[in-house]
Amino acid sequence: MFVYLVLAVAIVAEVAATVSLKLSEGFSRVVPSIVVVVGYLVAFTALGKVLHLGMPIGVAYAIWCAFGVAAVAGVGVVLFKEPLNATMVVGLLLVIAGVVAIELGSNAGDA
Repeated sequence: MFVYLVLAVAIVAEVAATVSLKLSEGFSRVVPSIVVVVGYLVAFTALGKVLHLGMPIGVAYAIWCAFGVAAVAGVGVVLFKEPLNATMVVGLLLVIAGVVAIELGSNAGDA
């Protein structure tokens, strides 16, 4: 379970960094720019730790990407009033479903 906690840290850091990238306005604002650099540093360090702990790279990256994409899309809608339509929601659900399939497939070999 620890590996999933570290992966969650990687996801939260990556989402914070990505949102701050928009807030940095092309790196013209200092504080959001610092959050971008620190956030991505934490995200990649945590992702590296997840891989070191033994999670397969395909599974780790799929979970990291899917949850990151969904979270950033949600933040975009809530904070930045970006549009979200039914087609986009279906796309996000398909991405998450794909990650679930990858996770289930990776665990199928354990049985």
